[in-house]
Amino acid sequence: MIKTIKNFVANKVLVAAVVVLIGGFFGYRHFFQNKNHQTQYQTTTVEKGTLVVSITASGQVSSANNTSITTQASGVVKNVYVQNGQVVKTGDKIAELELDLDGRQRNSQAWSNYQSAKNNLESAKITIYTLQSDMFSKWDTFKTLAESGKYENSDKTPREDMRTLPEFYIAKDNWLATEAKYKNQENVVAQAQTALNSAWLTYQQTSATIYAPISGTVTGLSLQPGTVLLAQSNNSGTATSQKIASIKTNAPPQITVSLTEMDIPKVKIGNKVTLTLDALPDKSYTGKVISIDTIGSISSGVTTYPAVIGLDTEAPEILPNMSVQANIITEVKDNVLLVPTAAVQTQNNQATVRILKNGKLEIVKVEIGLSSSSQTEIISGVNEGDLVVTGIITPNNSPAGSQGRSVFGGIGGGAFRMGR
Repeated sequence: MIKTIKNFVANKVLVAAVVVLIGGFFGYRHFFQNKNHQTQYQTTTVEKGTLVVSITASGQVSSANNTSITTQASGVVKNVYVQNGQVVKTGDKIAELELDLDGRQRNSQAWSNYQSAKNNLESAKITIYTLQSDMFSKWDTFKTLAESGKYENSDKTPREDMRTLPEFYIAKDNWLATEAKYKNQENVVAQAQTALNSAWLTYQQTSATIYAPISGTVTGLSLQPGTVLLAQSNNSGTATSQKIASIKTNAPPQITVSLTEMDIPKVKIGNKVTLTLDALPDKSYTGKVISIDTIGSISSGVTTYPAVIGLDTEAPEILPNMSVQANIITEVKDNVLLVPTAAVQTQNNQATVRILKNGKLEIVKVEIGLSSSSQTEIISGVNEGDLVVTGIITPNNSPAGSQGRSVFGGIGGGAFRMGR
């Protein structure tokens, strides 16, 4: 009997211990599940600062500070008078060739054209001298007639009733006709001078001596004595020039970027720009917008507007046709309230932000101003120092230790945890 009682008591103690253990396990699990089911808020403080609004555009470095040294001559290089990196002036000798047969023929034809253009200019000048003499003669005849007593009163006022006679009109028209011919011949002389200049430049292009077209620094020159230059021509057989080197001036390089229809109204002449280049990833440059083509161009149904950006300083390491990314600053506002753009929610044209006050989440209507990709100006609705919610991290049903999920993204300056 005593043994039976002892067994009964022992079994009750064992059952009680099991109950306590099971209860402790579920209590422990419930405690930590509740802890893991807390909601966390990513927040940042409303601060005053400077808002910089910009747009991005891509483009290339233009060759505005470069020109090519070209020639239509052909033959064997005899002498090279310059080297890469050397500074030259307009008209300096670059190289000299011994012309081949094609080169001699082109050069002779160019010289003949130059002489013909020169003769045309001299003939035009002789003609203008003749017309000038005739004009003055006709003017003198008309003036003498108009100042005679028949056509002029004693007080030197014109006799309008007499000046309707044919004799007066004939003299006047003769003078006006010669004056018109003289003025027209002035245009003929100007055209003949232009033709002469063109003929001379063509002759220089075919000359055995190659000259510098502008002043600057020689780059890309690969000629050396013995190099053979072959005659170049297009499909119609017309002589064409070939490039032998370049000349770079001291002007800062220019960048041409393409603006979209949405961006073109925001960009103005003089806007500051920061630039980066794929070829020079460790450097950045500054400049400003100096030109905007408001006509634009259409390609595959897409309209773009070229804008030219001038650098603030010389940058010899930047070469023509390099790819460029431009950040054009369109607006700058100082001392304004700023929040992350991701914190602003808009619905039915009403902007709101979530703020934490005394540990409680509130939705506040705000009036917004300018916005960049990362920051938005708040005109009214919040105050400096308010905690703005940029993201909410809610628990999921994953096993303990797994990460929560953010219901709306953003950048936060901290985290605030609340129980459910």
